[in-house]
Amino acid sequence: MGVDVATILGTVSQWLWNHVLLYVLLAVGIYFTLRLRLVQVRKLGMGVRTLTAGLRRKSGTERSRGMSPFQALTTAIAAQVGTGNITGCATALAAGGPGAIFWMWVSGFFGMATIYAEAVLAQTYRSVRPDGSVLGGPAYYIRAAVRGRVGRILAGIFSVLLILALGIMGNMVQSNSIAGAFQHAFHIPTLAVGIGVAAVSAFVFLGGVGRVASVTEKLVPLMAGIYVAGCAAILVLNRTELPEAVRSIFVGAFRPQAVAGGAAGLTLRETIRYGVARGLFSNEAGLGSTPHAHAQAKVKRPEEQGIVAMLGVFVSTFVILTLTALVLLTTGVLGSGLEGTALAQLAFQRAFGQAGKGFVAICMLLFGFSTVVGWYFFGEQNVESLFGRRGVLIYTWVVLAALVAGSGLRVDLVWNLADLFNGLMALPNLIALLLLGHVVAGICRAGDGGKHLSGRERKSDSAG
Repeated sequence: MGVDVATILGTVSQWLWNHVLLYVLLAVGIYFTLRLRLVQVRKLGMGVRTLTAGLRRKSGTERSRGMSPFQALTTAIAAQVGTGNITGCATALAAGGPGAIFWMWVSGFFGMATIYAEAVLAQTYRSVRPDGSVLGGPAYYIRAAVRGRVGRILAGIFSVLLILALGIMGNMVQSNSIAGAFQHAFHIPTLAVGIGVAAVSAFVFLGGVGRVASVTEKLVPLMAGIYVAGCAAILVLNRTELPEAVRSIFVGAFRPQAVAGGAAGLTLRETIRYGVARGLFSNEAGLGSTPHAHAQAKVKRPEEQGIVAMLGVFVSTFVILTLTALVLLTTGVLGSGLEGTALAQLAFQRAFGQAGKGFVAICMLLFGFSTVVGWYFFGEQNVESLFGRRGVLIYTWVVLAALVAGSGLRVDLVWNLADLFNGLMALPNLIALLLLGHVVAGICRAGDGGKHLSGRERKSDSAG
């Protein structure tokens, strides 16, 4: 019975992602790209400068009431750059061939405009309490976009779906991925790994937003540096294969059957579908998750964080995913019949021997744990919005229990539920983005003219 339910949920989730969200997310990205006049091209350099300036703001009292732009970005990247950046890329390559990577770049390019809009709205409609603490995210701008009872219902549905999809079920999957990698590489019992992950997570969770920000600003650069260094070493070793790997991406993007490595009988439609869908799922642009982090940033005007937010998609798609793809292509593992994590482990094992398994396990730990922290925080914001601070402690212990339980379970059902709820929660977020497109465009134009907008922060003495 459980297998039948998992199969049904998987079929529904696949249909939602491949036949609805694939087109809607891409269309929203194109809409904001055109309406904001290629904001991801015009203002990417400005984002780097804004981020650098934000690094200088290191006041401890400020951290307790919010995050610096850098901390907000690393919290967002912590969620974006997870185990899916390894397994998702491997799956796209195995199913869609090398050309799928080109279409992942396309989805990332348009996704940068979408996430700019999400971050701007998260800043504009966030709620600041009298004590200086901040609550924000799609639930707040959904209520602004859709007035009255319908807006409150849509915001509530979004919050419930996110809590279940990311905070609980998604974190079970992350724990399972970490435990599986460590058991395979080091023969450590999965339950022991799950308990260890939960123990370290408890230390971070119970420290509040300040500790989340402090951990992610240190963990994200560390994990990215380790992974980039490992990938770079492989590409240096396989440098003679690199030109062919790059060529196969561009040729396979339009003539998938002309290059090796894809599934037999692969069509252009399938290559585009796998590339765009996996790219959008990986960078999370439009899903409504990362705006919770960007709402916390202490900036002078909403556009500043919108510009910084684009860097998250850039790092996730054009750095981490691209390096993973080139490693898989240059090591020649696509014809092995493996997919997902196993395919990535084989690639690193061919380059580094048995140490490759350990390297992937360590990266899975860092990537997975960073995602656990980010997703927990996003769920916490929505729990507090619905139930107030009293609900947060209960939510914390539920997530910790899920981390332990998820480490030793077959999580097909949980993964399919998380996928489905992820897709469903994107729908009210996308509706709000389109309804508030004029607000985003106005803020972007004001930024082009050098004007400073204060946003529409609403003082509140309650969680909702």
